[in-house]
Amino acid sequence: MELRQLEYFAAVAEQGSFTAAAAHVHTTQPNISAQIRTLERELGSVLFDRTGRTVRLTEAGRAALPAARDALDAAARVAGAVAEVTGLLRGSLSIGMVEGCTIAPLFAALGTFRSAHPQIEMSLRESPSAELIAAVDNGRLDIALAGYGDDLPPRVESLTIIAERVVAAFPTEGRPRGRAVDLASLRDRSLICLPRGAGIRSVFDAAASVAGGAIRPAIEASSPDAIIELVCSGMGVGILSESIAAADDRVVGVPIRDVDATAHLGLLWRSRTSAAAARFVKIARDAFAVGD
Repeated sequence: MELRQLEYFAAVAEQGSFTAAAAHVHTTQPNISAQIRTLERELGSVLFDRTGRTVRLTEAGRAALPAARDALDAAARVAGAVAEVTGLLRGSLSIGMVEGCTIAPLFAALGTFRSAHPQIEMSLRESPSAELIAAVDNGRLDIALAGYGDDLPPRVESLTIIAERVVAAFPTEGRPRGRAVDLASLRDRSLICLPRGAGIRSVFDAAASVAGGAIRPAIEASSPDAIIELVCSGMGVGILSESIAAADDRVVGVPIRDVDATAHLGLLWRSRTSAAAARFVKIARDAFAVGD
């Protein structure tokens, strides 16, 4: 008895004819008929009633079908297990990260993965978040640490590490009165933002579009650090995440009333990913202490 014979047997049972089953498993009708006859001889029982237009299972066939499917499922699991081990022995892992990344748990996860799977070829690259998201979506990257809003592509899954509000950053000595500012009031100011595609920028742009139309920033800066320096130099009001603004005592982050969505920073990967990428995600969950 061979797995191929069980596969043909299950295909005929599901398709209701030898011709349709042959097309389904990409073989010829004479071959599938011959293999089924061989299987019936080995089992000592007829599995199909061939007297009508539609092939039907005999009582013996109905009894054999669940066990045949179990055997095929078990064989698939064996193949999957071998493929995963092979992927972790001879695979590759391409990882992207936002420019200027200083998030320690990510590097800890990289070290743990490297120690556990030294055979995996690893590559790292820094890019803006929008480019990283696109690269994960089209398969050019396995994993990315990027900033994003609420509009990730359908095929991209995420592990959120940080989710926080977007704030307006003012010099500490020039903070406006009140606990928050209106989005409308920012339209008359020189705004300093990250480039389009950054998670913080995407959240801010989406809110502005809903509340009266897009706001074109006076300056686009390449990094949050650059935004803070420009704010401190009196060049305008920065648009940052709450934690970034709070980390520098030269600026103060003021909530924006009309911006309710949160900016996210997290790991991204495709829904159908490699064994190496799936294993890295598991390690990253532990490194970041983030559950499912």
